[in-house]
Amino acid sequence: MTKTKALVITGNGTNCEMEAAHACKLGGFDEARIAHLSELMSGEVCLDDYHFLNLTGGFLDGDDLGSAKAQANRLRYATTEGSGEPIMEQLLRFIGDGKLILGVCNGFQLLVKMGMLPALGSDYLKQTATLTYNANGRFQDRWCYLKCDPASPSLYTRGIEGGVYLPIRHGEGKFLVDTPETLEAIEANHLACLKYSDKDYSAPTMEFPENPNGSSNAIAGICDETGRVMGLMPHPEAFVHRTQHPRWTREELPEEGSGLTFFRNAAQYVRQNL
Repeated sequence: MTKTKALVITGNGTNCEMEAAHACKLGGFDEARIAHLSELMSGEVCLDDYHFLNLTGGFLDGDDLGSAKAQANRLRYATTEGSGEPIMEQLLRFIGDGKLILGVCNGFQLLVKMGMLPALGSDYLKQTATLTYNANGRFQDRWCYLKCDPASPSLYTRGIEGGVYLPIRHGEGKFLVDTPETLEAIEANHLACLKYSDKDYSAPTMEFPENPNGSSNAIAGICDETGRVMGLMPHPEAFVHRTQHPRWTREELPEEGSGLTFFRNAAQYVRQNL
């Protein structure tokens, strides 16, 4: 059987790559390589050799021009040294081959600003959404309850009943779209796979602090129509073991943190389909 391989991109301000690679391994990937962005651009690392691309959290380029905006421009127009192949062509081929992309926090900001989410009509080059400054104007570092949409095509949230409890830490997490029609299409196609909610996961909420940033329709994460490309502001890689939970010494918790589900689902999909 072919080894399942995850690629975690680092460099230019990311700071969650080790946790993400650890989560990939715990989730069942045979290999989880951390590669610097420069290795991708030089051709030393090629996306074709991997099954799962993980774009992690951090502060790319110091959030200059806005979170992940400089990196989005860089990847949209950069070419690989030697072959001259645009990085964007590698990314589009990666998606076309049925492979997986997960963008967390800064990685989510990167995907939407590149136009790769929500990718309505499978258009991965047109930006229709953004993530901007939190409504209260302050950086938020807290844990949030997230309601899952069981009708969503997202493969990452499969099997999650009700919702998940995950940490967030961001200053620019407010999800906005270009037109009301875009938001309607996201909702109609169940692409808003995660929404900030009350603690019993009964309903999404716009109330602070449960909704820490004022996102439209309480959206915390979205996927494309295939369910294979997903971005979210919360950090699943930061809750893969019970000792990462803020109340682990006071509550009886499962050994595995609920964030590990995202990575287990990804590894299982790769084994069964790629």
